[in-house]
Parts: sequence; C-alpha cells; structure tokens
Amino acid sequence: MTWREFRAWSTRHRFALDAAFALWCALVVIVLAGAVTGTASSRASQWGATAWSLAVVLPLAWRRTRPVASTAVIAVAALVHLIAGYPVLLPADLAVLLSLYSVTVYGPRWASRAAMSAAGVGAALLGIVVGAGSQEFTTGAGTTVMALALSLAAWALGLTRRSRRETIDALRDRARRLEIERDQQAQLATAAERARIAREMHDIVAHSLTVVIAQADGGRYAAAHDGEAAGRALTVIADTSRAALADMRRLLGVLRSDDNNNAPLTPAQVGGEDITGLVAQAREAGMSVALTTMGTPRPLAPGMNLTLYRVVQEALSNVRKHAGPGVSVTVAMTWGTSAIEVEVSDDGRGAASTDAAHSSNDTRPSDKAGTSAGFGLMGMRERVEMFGGTVNSGPRPGGGWRVRASLPTSSTSTTVKE
Repeated sequence: MTWREFRAWSTRHRFALDAAFALWCALVVIVLAGAVTGTASSRASQWGATAWSLAVVLPLAWRRTRPVASTAVIAVAALVHLIAGYPVLLPADLAVLLSLYSVTVYGPRWASRAAMSAAGVGAALLGIVVGAGSQEFTTGAGTTVMALALSLAAWALGLTRRSRRETIDALRDRARRLEIERDQQAQLATAAERARIAREMHDIVAHSLTVVIAQADGGRYAAAHDGEAAGRALTVIADTSRAALADMRRLLGVLRSDDNNNAPLTPAQVGGEDITGLVAQAREAGMSVALTTMGTPRPLAPGMNLTLYRVVQEALSNVRKHAGPGVSVTVAMTWGTSAIEVEVSDDGRGAASTDAAHSSNDTRPSDKAGTSAGFGLMGMRERVEMFGGTVNSGPRPGGGWRVRASLPTSSTSTTVKE
C-alpha cells in the first residue's frame, strides 16, 4: 500500500483509527499515572491522577470527527485538574497540544482561535500553580513561557497543515469542475455536430429525392407518348442520384478515416458561384428558373458560400414540392456594400392566382408567428443566423411564395456565432 492509498484509507476510517489511538494512550496513562505522581503519594491521589488523565486522553477519539467538542472537553479537563492540584500529568497533558493541532486543522477558524486563547490561559495558570508550589517566580514564569511556546508551535503547525489541506481541496474542486466543464463542452460539441450533419443530410436527401420523384412521375407519364422526354427524365434522375451519392459519401467521410491512408474524406465545398449550376440543374428538370445578379460579386468565407447555396437549394426544393405545375421561379442575388441578399420567388399555382387563392392552396411552412416552420426552413434559419443574418419566407403580393435571406459581409459581422 502506497502512502497516498494509506492516507485515503485513514481518511475513510478516521474515527476508528482515532479511537484506537485514544485507547492506546489510555492504557499508557493507566500504567504510568502512578509513577508520575510519585511513590510517596497516597492511593487516592494516584486514582485521582489516573481519572483526570483518562478525562484528558479519551476525547482524542473524536479529535477529527468532532474537533470542537473534543477540544472543549480536553481543555476543561486540563484546566480543572490544575485547579484540583494536579499541575502536571504526563504524558496525558500532551493531549492538549494534540487537540489544539487537531481543532486548528479540522475545525472552524473561530474554534482554532478560541483553543489558542484557552491554551494561553492554561499556560498562565500552570505557571501560577507551579510558581506557588516552588515559591519561586522564575520557575513559574519559565513554565508559562515553555507551555506557551509549545502551544504556539502546535498552533502554527496546525495552521500550516490547514493551509495545505485547503489548497489541495481547492485544486481537487477545480479539477472536478474542469472535468464537468469538459464533459459539458463535449456534449455541446456533439449536439452541434449532430445538428450540422442533420442539416446537411436534409439538404442533400430532400433536394435530391425531390428532383428524383418529380422526374420519375413526369417520366412515367411521358413514357407512353414522348420517349425522348422520358429519356431526359431518366438522365436527370441518374445525374441527381449520382451527385447525391457523392455528397453523401463526402459527408459521412468526416465521421471516419479512410483505411488506406488514414485521411478523412472532406465534404464538398460548394458556394455561391455554384448557384448557377443549381439553377441549370433545375432547368434540366423542367422548371422555369431565371437567375439575376445585381452588384459586384466578391469572395466570401467558405461557410457563407455554402449557406447561400443551401438556401437556394432548399427554396427550389420547396418550389418543386409545393408550387404546382407550370411554375416560374426567379433567383435574385443582390451584392450590397455591407450585406448580400438572395431571394427565391415563384408564382405559385399560376401567375393568375390571387393572394387569397394562393394562401389557401399553398401548404408550404412559414416562419411567421402562429405557424410552424418545417425542417428545411429551420435548418436554413440556423445556417443564416450563425453568420448574423436573417431569413424571411411567406406569400408574396400577386400570388406565389418568396424566400429571402440576408447575410452581412462586413468584417465585423462575418464571425460565426458560438
């Protein structure tokens, strides 16, 4: 057993150890009490010395579990036996110094100061009793100084031990708090990564499956009348599925390392410039999409580029699912001095639809008060808000639907929020 293990074991069984030590001291006191009082003393005097010695020693059993009560009993017993005519009871009086040390280490600070004050009073009283017995002032003064010096030494040693103990306890508490904080940070990081992967999975799967389902339905009807249209639909399905599979492999690649070179696969880095390809893909799928750009494009952070791409991708997916046939879509990108805005608007179920008809027929989720947003809008909003931007979606005047996202591009606003 190492010293550290022994210390831990003794801390867990402190009362048992202290009780055994007190009993051992009591046996020693019983054997030596008669010899200390002298051979000329009466039997009653020897029994009295033994009783007072036991009264001073036995409370040591509670010196660490009940330090204040133990020290109080020992101090009272030591003062009373002085008054009763037993000025020195060795080795029992050494328990006074041990109790002073124990209450300083394990008791409250006020108890430590009170015990030291009682020790000073006891030292003065001891000097008076010894000086009166020997009828020499120097003897009493020397006894007081010696007793006071021993008490101060025990008190100083206890203060040093207490300071070290408090420092160790503070370090242990700090280590425990750091472990808790580390676990919390790991849980938060895990939750954030799960949310990010969920957003990416939704964007990839929802967009791709929307295109595949739309083309499959159209191709099924066109197969009987227009083989060329059915072939184009199958081509779009194949290209979209192949691209979705590649994106899925790259996304899942960040969760593990390649067995060959131990290098993790990196997800595809798409951006605002890839919106042109996204629009072209929508046109190939049969959607009427117009792309307009206002202002001067400039480089953006990779995360902001990906956010713009996903906003347009999600908005086009919602158009395919909810806008109905024959829809016209406009994707407008506006590069301002301090922000970039992207707007995806459609004419819903026909340009002639009124606002009321559109609002009653369109079942897309909205971010307005009183309605619940779908996972797509939720992920879109989370992405944009990480860069300090805003997202608004809802019916537009004249019929149709509009999604508008604004991202600040100033140097003070592009920092991702924690």
